[in-house]
Amino acid sequence: MANKTQNRSNSSTRGRASNGRSRKSERSAFSWGDSGALVGAAIAGAAIAVAANLGRKAVMQGMSAAAGDWDEVLAAEHDVALMIFDKLLATDESQTFKRAMLVKKLTHALDKHAHEEEHVVYPALREANNSHDADKLETEHGYVKTFLYDLNEMEKGSADFLPKVREFRSLVEAHARMEEEEVFPAFKRDLSEEQNDRITSLVNKEGFKMA
Repeated sequence: MANKTQNRSNSSTRGRASNGRSRKSERSAFSWGDSGALVGAAIAGAAIAVAANLGRKAVMQGMSAAAGDWDEVLAAEHDVALMIFDKLLATDESQTFKRAMLVKKLTHALDKHAHEEEHVVYPALREANNSHDADKLETEHGYVKTFLYDLNEMEKGSADFLPKVREFRSLVEAHARMEEEEVFPAFKRDLSEEQNDRITSLVNKEGFKMA
């Protein structure tokens, strides 16, 4: 009798152990399934984010590229930057958040523009034996970056903010005028159609990187 009771007890214990392992196994499988789903969702989300970013870049640079040749693209970007300056100049000391957002927008626009010129146009000018203008224009980009730093660091409600913006706008406008009215037209006249197309393609490629 004791043996039968012991056997039933052992059998019950084995059953509970077996059931425990089964439930543990099920929980493990369920857990793994959850993790796999989460990982899959994360990967899918990352892929969507990358695709969205590439799409945004394509739209932004596509708008610039629609202007035409490289010099027209750069001139259109000058106009965009000057428009941002004008929006800044239309603000008052109470609009600190708006000023901060516009300064960020101006920073991105001018950084992108400078990247295109410094990586494509100015090197092409130097290859065409016009290092003088290329060096002068690139030096002015240094002042642009200093102004951008100052505006980003400055208190947006400061009484000195708008005078700094006006001074900065004057520099950028003079820089743009020199490029559009003097340097770029003279340079473009000596380019073959193939060379012109090549510079346009490279400007748009570099612009896409920074968009």
